[in-house]
Amino acid sequence: MSKYLKIFAPAGFGAASVLALAYVIADQVVVDMPAPVREAIAVAPATAQEAPAEPEIVQVAESRITAAEGGYGLGRAALPEEVAAWDIDIRPDGSGLPEGSGDVWTGEEVFVAKCASCHGDFGEAVGRWPVLAGGQGSLESERPVKTIGSYWPYLSTVFDYVHRAMPFGEAQSLTPDEVYAITAYLLYLNDVVDDDFELSHENFAEVELPNQENFFLDDRAETELARFSAAPCMDSCKDSAEITMRAAVLDVTPDAGVVTEDAAMEEPVAEAPAIDEAAAEGPDPELIAEGEGVFRKCSACHQVGDGARNRSGPTLNRVLGHPAGAVDGFRYSPALIEAAEGGLVWTEDELAAFLAAPKEYLPKTKMTFRGLASDDEIDAVIAYLRSVGE
Repeated sequence: MSKYLKIFAPAGFGAASVLALAYVIADQVVVDMPAPVREAIAVAPATAQEAPAEPEIVQVAESRITAAEGGYGLGRAALPEEVAAWDIDIRPDGSGLPEGSGDVWTGEEVFVAKCASCHGDFGEAVGRWPVLAGGQGSLESERPVKTIGSYWPYLSTVFDYVHRAMPFGEAQSLTPDEVYAITAYLLYLNDVVDDDFELSHENFAEVELPNQENFFLDDRAETELARFSAAPCMDSCKDSAEITMRAAVLDVTPDAGVVTEDAAMEEPVAEAPAIDEAAAEGPDPELIAEGEGVFRKCSACHQVGDGARNRSGPTLNRVLGHPAGAVDGFRYSPALIEAAEGGLVWTEDELAAFLAAPKEYLPKTKMTFRGLASDDEIDAVIAYLRSVGE
């Protein structure tokens, strides 16, 4: 007997130790079983008083039962406030617009701060980000420029996209007034409104974009659905077949000797007209200093002096007395290129007229500056530009 005790006693003690250790680990580490499983297998003691169910648990259980009857037993119906948070779309007739307003020049300030890093100060785009201005008349070309002024159908499309998705990385951070102001500025960049325009929820529906008439309601349900729903013809569908047109083979590699578009643009720059001796003597130093102060209004886009570089506007060194559109490496607007090809030279009179009212002097220019306030400011700036060109 003692022999068996020597064998089974240690074994029994070891088994008891393992079970005790397992119980301690389970009690301290193992996560409790999921509530639905626990509730399904739990048996309440006969003497225990049934506890009332928590209101939230009851609500969740009821929603699961409802979902299970009509679907996959997942989720719940969205709450009205949750639907309202997503229901922010703006319709072409202005439905859904928030109350608010914003003018062009407020829009310029917000656009420069929030949008210009991607879209450029004048909507010309930086890198491969979308162009927002220009492109009028390009839709029939091989490379159409689809912008608000050339392609988009409704102003609600502009407002809705800015309101819903911009700025990039900070969507829906703009106030309604800021969205109205940015939209007004974009209309101004695309020559749809003047610089004194103010957009609001009250006059929103009155604004029409240039390409609106070229869009129409989707009529495929009436025009195409029946035709494509019919059984397809597989044999003897036509009595005869004839060739009505032939494909054109486009050789995009220019042959030797062919003048390319880039080469055609590399025409010799016209010689600058002679500057009279009186002007060459230089203006009054006080006038130059005054002009330097006024030029701060222009310095956000233009640079002058040593080390000047093209920004959203070209450098203005030696601009006076020279042909327009002649700064290397700057992408001018089509309007200024056309004026340059017509022989525009920045004489004092021409430059003064441009600085007084850029949009009136050169419609569709990329320059959005409204113009200098007085002739004295214009004279001072011209004197300053002459001094940095010497």
